[in-house]
Amino acid sequence: MGRFQPPAHHREYGRWVIVGREPELARLRALVAQARHGSSASVVVRGEPGVGKSALLDVLMAETHGATVLATQGLEVEAPMAFAALHRVLRPLLRWGDNLPAPQARALRVAFGEEDGLGVEPFMVGVATLSILTAAAEESLVLCVVDDAHWLDPASADALLFCARRLGADRAVMVFATRDDTDGRFNPQGIPELVLTGLDPDAARTLLGQRSDVAPTADVAERLIIETRGNPLGLLELPSELSADQLRGSSALPTELHLTARVERVFLERSLRLPASVQSVLLLASADDTGDVTVLRGASGTLGVDDEAFEAALGSELLSVDGGSVTVRHPLVRSAIYQAASNGRRRRSHRALAETLAGIGDPDREAWHRALAAAGPDPEVVAALELAGARALRRGAYVSALAAYERAAALSADATQRATLTFAAARAAWACGHAARSQLLLAAAAAAATEPILVCDIARLHGHIEVNIGSAADAHRMFVRAAHDVHHLDPARALELAAAAAIMRTFGADSGARLAAQEVVASPTAGDQPRTLCLKRLLTAMTETAEGNWSAAVEALDLALAVGADVDDREVFWNLGNAAVQLGDDEGQQRFYAYALSRAREAGAATAVVYVLHRSCFGEFLAGSHVAVRSNAEEAIALATSIGQTSMTALPIAWLALLAATQGRDEYDILLARLEDVEARHPLGIMSDPVHDLGRWARAIHAAGAGDGFGALHHFSLIRLPVLARMATTEHIDAAVRAGRPELAQACIDGLEPFADATRRPWALATLAYGRAMVAEQGDAEALFQDALSQHARARRPLDEARTHLGYGEWLRRSQRRLDARQHLRQALETFQDLHAEPLATRANQELRASGETARRRDPSTTVKLTPTELKIAQLVTSGLSNKDVATQCWISPRTVAFHLRNVFSKAGVTSRGELAQVDLA
Repeated sequence: MGRFQPPAHHREYGRWVIVGREPELARLRALVAQARHGSSASVVVRGEPGVGKSALLDVLMAETHGATVLATQGLEVEAPMAFAALHRVLRPLLRWGDNLPAPQARALRVAFGEEDGLGVEPFMVGVATLSILTAAAEESLVLCVVDDAHWLDPASADALLFCARRLGADRAVMVFATRDDTDGRFNPQGIPELVLTGLDPDAARTLLGQRSDVAPTADVAERLIIETRGNPLGLLELPSELSADQLRGSSALPTELHLTARVERVFLERSLRLPASVQSVLLLASADDTGDVTVLRGASGTLGVDDEAFEAALGSELLSVDGGSVTVRHPLVRSAIYQAASNGRRRRSHRALAETLAGIGDPDREAWHRALAAAGPDPEVVAALELAGARALRRGAYVSALAAYERAAALSADATQRATLTFAAARAAWACGHAARSQLLLAAAAAAATEPILVCDIARLHGHIEVNIGSAADAHRMFVRAAHDVHHLDPARALELAAAAAIMRTFGADSGARLAAQEVVASPTAGDQPRTLCLKRLLTAMTETAEGNWSAAVEALDLALAVGADVDDREVFWNLGNAAVQLGDDEGQQRFYAYALSRAREAGAATAVVYVLHRSCFGEFLAGSHVAVRSNAEEAIALATSIGQTSMTALPIAWLALLAATQGRDEYDILLARLEDVEARHPLGIMSDPVHDLGRWARAIHAAGAGDGFGALHHFSLIRLPVLARMATTEHIDAAVRAGRPELAQACIDGLEPFADATRRPWALATLAYGRAMVAEQGDAEALFQDALSQHARARRPLDEARTHLGYGEWLRRSQRRLDARQHLRQALETFQDLHAEPLATRANQELRASGETARRRDPSTTVKLTPTELKIAQLVTSGLSNKDVATQCWISPRTVAFHLRNVFSKAGVTSRGELAQVDLA
């Protein structure tokens, strides 16, 4: 902690460049002041090279007193080195790591190469970073500054951006500086920006007048300002390359003064005026990413550079030494010197750096320098890069792994090895979200692969990509063919592929391909482990489901669920949940989604958490746990956004739209517009039908609530997936009857009947009886309503049960049995009110009044309306978790939990957690 002092050359340079930047400085100072009062802030300072970003950050750091200042800089040559920049940021705070939860502490140790073993999820590294930053912010203000963020290694960038998006009531400020055009290398989506442009003419003239030894004439100054567009670095450097006569206007200026190219040329010409041995040191510094003067001195010695030349390089205006670190003055210096060097000189420099690093135990950097020094195939370098890729995978640094495997493949002369390495690169590319690149790598690997298992794995990954962003039917075909090709070589692989294909088929992804060896793959054997036996039962259950053999499907699913409890595998858990959704086992889906969610949270697998959160909404919605639906959907949206997976927000937004339609909420239209925007902008893969069908369900419910029966029927008729059509059957029947279309209601009944009769699910039997009652003759209806209610007593689907009470009450009132009607109408009304289903509550209320009874309206002030984060925290707190435990589960700081909990208490008018547990959390 203390006052930050930028390097000497930064202080001198910044003294000039900060001219005219008071508005920008004021905004940054305001963010710091805001954070001192407990409200964190993050900002991205964006602008072209030389516009003064670094100088602005230096001033901010120097004048921020009483703070822990963390500073780092992205380096282009460091991009393959996973978590290198993050390690520099956290080095002053690593003492806080002793207090981290065990999974977070291990994630950091693995990320920083301090521990081997099983790999970690990259998201968990981000969570651990957030925990350390917020813990340090409890002691003092934390100012974290990242310059040249566009050159950050991707693993560090992801972790730091995650923190920037998740900081809350914390005394912390994060400031990133980046160039305008980063080619997607740095994506700070959702973080406010401060855009730096060139200086205005008055400030530019002031800068020119203060800096130049010979003051330029007005015309020359005007030309310089126009050509540089007010860029401070250009205004500082270009005049120094002009003669006194040119500055005075007595000699012509160069025809062109292109800013970046010209400034780079200025720096290059300065370096070329130095002795060759000094130029060698400058090239080494441009190729080195350690910033360690000892490494630079060692590599210089390897190239035969004497101490005098080394010291001359350090004393030049192109390098800066601060203690034991050495930095290149500006990124344009680095690019100018490195790009101008011949390939031979670059390779010699990288070889010297590799030899130096070999002696200090930095295998990843050594491997990369050897790779950059290689002029052709080199088995030793390939082996070193393969190990570097494996280490990167363990750290969750998929971009670094991709680069290592891809370079290793390029340096391999063995076709089989090249195919294997290219496939490894494709896997890493998919893991870091580079789908198009992964597909190109897969095509290259497939062209060279001959070994059957590798060919199978290539097809499997290709199919997985298609499932998520392409054609799910194509993926189904790939999985089936791959399973067929390897079932005699690797039955376990074939089983996993076949089970995945069978589940996909039940969600509408059916290519028509069938696995001829399915009976062999699915047949249990005496030595089967629980996981294998579970997958075999699951394969049978989903195959029978797709064929409409409901009894056999339920029998196989029950066996799979029974053995599934002994399997500790989150993918198996969520696939069991998916199967239970298909077969209407409400308890089974909730149980196994809960298992999967718990494992995903423990591992810090953010994508898996998002997936399970929105899948669990099926069971929560049917069970009437609308608060849980809203909480899970909002958390899924926030988490998917924070990890840059916008397409994964589609299903949770659809759930919120359905909930808003059911509850008559004002935000229905906004949510529907958000959903349509995501659908239009992002490929949804196999989630396309569920997302569209939930949207159709929501539109149908909204139309029915508005009295548009024909509109409701239209939207219900568009639902494609049978599983969702079954879930919506009660509403569909109700809409058909109210629209005077009993034949459409009968069609719904006929469609559900085989499923209900075969599975004997209470909710399905209840829906069947309800539908028959709604279209029955007068004398038959009452027994059917009573049968429906009897089945509902075991079904635990309160909204459908309340609809049945409403339908029965309406029938009784029309039959002039008003006293009998009131009992059912009151029960329906109470449930609708409990679930905040206002359109249905209004309808029940109207019926109750028509029966001669005036229902007492609930006071809306008795419900507490919370933000999504407040709601999640309130739920966890009332379940008995401490603030620290809640913070760990929500991936925020304990201070932020306390802040939101104070808001919850204030809104609810309570002073204790016990009182909060009695509050109706809307």
